[in-house]
Amino acid sequence: MDLSKKKLWMSSRDYIMIVVACLIYGFGFSAFILPYKVVIGGVTGLGTIVYFLTGNLYSIGITQYAINLTLLAIAWFVVGRHFVYKTVFGATAVSLVVTFMPPLFDGPLVPDEPFMSICIGSVLAGIALGIVFTHNGSTGGTDIVAAIVAKKTNVTVGRTMLYVDFAIISSSFLFFHDIASVVYGFIFLFIVSYMVDMLINTNRQAVQFIIISRRWEKIATAVNKYGRRGVTVIDGMGWYTKHPIKMLLVVCRRIESVTIFRIVKDVDSNAFITQANVNGVYGQGFDMLKFKADQELSRKLGEDEECRDEDGDDVCRSERCSDEK
Repeated sequence: MDLSKKKLWMSSRDYIMIVVACLIYGFGFSAFILPYKVVIGGVTGLGTIVYFLTGNLYSIGITQYAINLTLLAIAWFVVGRHFVYKTVFGATAVSLVVTFMPPLFDGPLVPDEPFMSICIGSVLAGIALGIVFTHNGSTGGTDIVAAIVAKKTNVTVGRTMLYVDFAIISSSFLFFHDIASVVYGFIFLFIVSYMVDMLINTNRQAVQFIIISRRWEKIATAVNKYGRRGVTVIDGMGWYTKHPIKMLLVVCRRIESVTIFRIVKDVDSNAFITQANVNGVYGQGFDMLKFKADQELSRKLGEDEECRDEDGDDVCRSERCSDEK
């Protein structure tokens, strides 16, 4: 299988997993959450409020899809067109699921156990959303907002969803004045947020790969082209064979590590790979340093720079530099 076919298969598998995740989400919502008339967060929660006010069961999916369409333009410019493509796909899939799956359940799957039902439905929904995010997709709504915030700040996806959904669930009390429903909604919210962060590892953690392979050039090119990550080539020597080798150093998000493994396996299934967690990666393509600048240190560094030419040689003959020497 060549790299183009491999890329097509990886993309197709992402879409398949998004569909599976939407079905899991719809099952958890329809069988465990909706029968107890609990308003959850996100645009699904807004659709639920419309359903409770109008009595039209199909209004959940219709409302959800209508709101999602207004958010896609922002995601196009901030997150990227590939994310938007999968968001349109995921939003359509989940809207269809929450439109046609609820009528299949006449009542709760676990009757007379609202707390247990909410917990089960929350775990299923959290797993589903985590799967969607790990495959670079979205079901829309607060997922889009969370992805945009995670792209621009260090706030995790789960925490952003927590803030937005908290406001939506709280607003349901203004319509129905049912404090029990609000409490169950908060339980759903916290469990889903925790599950999402656990599955995608906060979407901010990074890993470091060291790859040793005779086909190192092809692997490095594939990582650049399809993994969208930089590669550093390091000279080494195998002490047993006494032969020179090339080692590839790759740093990427944990969420992207599966892609790196796929590339290496496809190019050279016998490659030697090590993976290690990295605590903090800063620079282009990763987090930005957000520490407050030290003005005195910046001044000294600027003065030191003035004392060197383009090659880094000391050319300053000022009294200050002479005294420091």
